[in-house]
Amino acid sequence: MTDIPNTTQAPSATHPHPLVEMKNISISFGGIHAVDDASVDLYPGEVVALLGHNGAGKSTLIKVLSGAYRRDEGDILINGEPAEIRNPRDAKKFGIETIYQTLAVADNVDAAANLYLGRELRTKWGTLDDVAMEASTREVMGRLNPNFRRFKEPVKALSGGQRQSVAIARAILFDARILIMDEPTAALGPQETAQVGDLIKQLKREGIGIFLISHDIHDVFDLADRVFVMKNGKVVGHARTGDVTKDEVLGMIILGKVPPGAVPGPGAMKVA
Repeated sequence: MTDIPNTTQAPSATHPHPLVEMKNISISFGGIHAVDDASVDLYPGEVVALLGHNGAGKSTLIKVLSGAYRRDEGDILINGEPAEIRNPRDAKKFGIETIYQTLAVADNVDAAANLYLGRELRTKWGTLDDVAMEASTREVMGRLNPNFRRFKEPVKALSGGQRQSVAIARAILFDARILIMDEPTAALGPQETAQVGDLIKQLKREGIGIFLISHDIHDVFDLADRVFVMKNGKVVGHARTGDVTKDEVLGMIILGKVPPGAVPGPGAMKVA
């Protein structure tokens, strides 16, 4: 990894280590290098965007962190300690939750039932403790989206932004510290996109680190603190969003050309 002062938030007494470090990750499928010697990191309260064309390797890299794929080479560190992530259950033990573009919510039940799906609370008599689950749901939704009021309605009746609220609340209810968000504003209108942006900013204030996969360069510059660009399975380069322009990031995505404000990676275009 490149020295932290050039690429990330400076370490502090509170956060001497990144929340997540993925070092020199490689994974192949049938001889094809989907991810090749890729390194990324993430600090608490930070949004890091992963960018690149379809097939660039960003989704495969992040699926290694979520436990969907097992890496062939490389190391994962959580809070500075080695982490063995073999499956999604292992990822959850490390406080890693993934919110997919499809959201994977249960449309026919309400918010509380979604938050506790598969982890329902029960009374001492063995019946579902609906009162406790609704109270907890109201508390976590109040932190994320104080304007949310539709607790008794099935999720299918909610707007896209409200459905995102439910998916995010479910992820953080059980103390997730690392969120992977896959195209969270895809197919949303401007108002709902702004609502999801507000949710992400609230998560940052709570110290949660977020990996953001997005094709929307405007969303990236509105929400992300840093960007990592991938091409052909390699990291082209990375930079603080304040140190590069949108056109320069597009140049990294399309050409692999690293501007002066970014730090080159193994996949950077070689200059003769």
